[in-house]
Amino acid sequence: MRKEVVVAAALTATATVVVAAALLRQWKRKKQRQWRETQKILRKFARDCATPVPKLWLVSNALVSDIKACLASSGTITTLNMLVSYVAPLPSGDEEGFYYGVNLRGTNFLILCARLGGKNKPISDLYREEIPIPSNLMAATSKELFDFVAVELGKFISEHPDGQADSAEGNKLGCIVSCPVDQAVASHGTAIKWKSFSADSKVGKKLVSDFNQALEEHGVNLRVYALVDDTVGNLAGGRYYNKESVAAVTLAMGTDAAYVEPADAALQWHGPSPKLGEMVISTQWGDFSSPHLPITIFDTCLDAESSNPGRRRFEKLISGMYLGEIVRRVLLKMAQETALFGDHVPSKLMTPYQLSSPDMAAMHQDASDDHEIVGEKLTKVFGITSTSPRVREVVSEVCDIIAERGARLAGAGILGIIKKLGRIENKKSVVTVEGGLYEHYRVFRNYLNSSVWEMLGNDLSDNVVIEHSHGGSGTGALFLAASQMDMQNDEPDPDNDNDDPDSDNNDHDHDPDPDADT
Repeated sequence: MRKEVVVAAALTATATVVVAAALLRQWKRKKQRQWRETQKILRKFARDCATPVPKLWLVSNALVSDIKACLASSGTITTLNMLVSYVAPLPSGDEEGFYYGVNLRGTNFLILCARLGGKNKPISDLYREEIPIPSNLMAATSKELFDFVAVELGKFISEHPDGQADSAEGNKLGCIVSCPVDQAVASHGTAIKWKSFSADSKVGKKLVSDFNQALEEHGVNLRVYALVDDTVGNLAGGRYYNKESVAAVTLAMGTDAAYVEPADAALQWHGPSPKLGEMVISTQWGDFSSPHLPITIFDTCLDAESSNPGRRRFEKLISGMYLGEIVRRVLLKMAQETALFGDHVPSKLMTPYQLSSPDMAAMHQDASDDHEIVGEKLTKVFGITSTSPRVREVVSEVCDIIAERGARLAGAGILGIIKKLGRIENKKSVVTVEGGLYEHYRVFRNYLNSSVWEMLGNDLSDNVVIEHSHGGSGTGALFLAASQMDMQNDEPDPDNDNDDPDSDNNDHDHDPDPDADT
């Protein structure tokens, strides 16, 4: 009897081992199948995002066509809504003195001051202070908002005084406007929709008038000449340091590009020609769209679920607001269809805009052994733990595909503007780039530069120089203040609708607010 029990137990143990081995083989085959599916999704996504040089030139040429059609104002349908910025003249590089500036940025504003030395000397004595806008003022009138800004500006000046600037009458205050693309801001319902006006309109003129009235009432001895796009301010800074600077690009949470156009090229110009025969145009290229853009199913779904479906298509491919979100969507598909992160889909991975572009950049640029930083970010951002090195490698590859596509498309856009100006083959052109994507995302910056070099080839690559902006965020306001000092006795009344449009700037920025008027 005992032998029979032993034999039965042995047979049972053997059967258990056989079953366990079979289950193990089945589990391995399942994992191999899932891994093949992961790689299949990754390869298809890479193909759909591909930006070979011929495609980049198609994108550039499409942008050129849209710019020309918009300038001609011929009734041709175009995706761009370019704005003429009545800022003249741009800095010459000889401006000297101590200047103040304000950068209005949606939920906060930046006050800054610095000394310009002239003759292309660097900025000195630069001070910045970022001030949040109280929630009760987010839905207030422009006058109430500017009253608050004026009070804070007065405090700032008292902390950073300059004798000459403080005593001079009618000193210029440079003011630039930028509203970061933020889902909370886009749906906040602010009273002032910064993208909804151009400064040569009644709305723009009233904002300038309200700001100047607030400055006067609060004893701030400065005067705003106009509200201009922050990208226009970056272009002013580029021109201060280099007379061959013809364009500026913002690559941050949102994106825009501004460039210098001969005045006679814009048929929609409705006033006297600007000084020096040139004008600055804000392209609003975030709205650019073309069949040649490498748009994937993930981009289509992101657009459909955004607060502004069908708009800002170029921006949704290249700006910091959206890069991390596209990464999240690709990883979510892999998690749902291939169990990339285990049998259960992490709940935080299903939360839109959970992954920021700085976290994406940190994962992408992780050079540690086995992508340890990727693992740390997955745990911190999505609550995903215990990932293998090859899973972390997949995450890094997804980041790389998206960053490369966005950067190369931005490079194609830059060359589109230079081509429109006819400067690619026989003139040197300097382009100033501002924003966290270019400044802090090293791989993104390298991809952008390399795309320009590849598109131009060895013979022409030296004709386009891309530089980071001088002085950092907000300093464009200082350069604009300096360039407008000689116009202080030639300012029309901003409340007069018949004023010379040369006295006003138009502007708007890159907030994907579907309710903003255009």
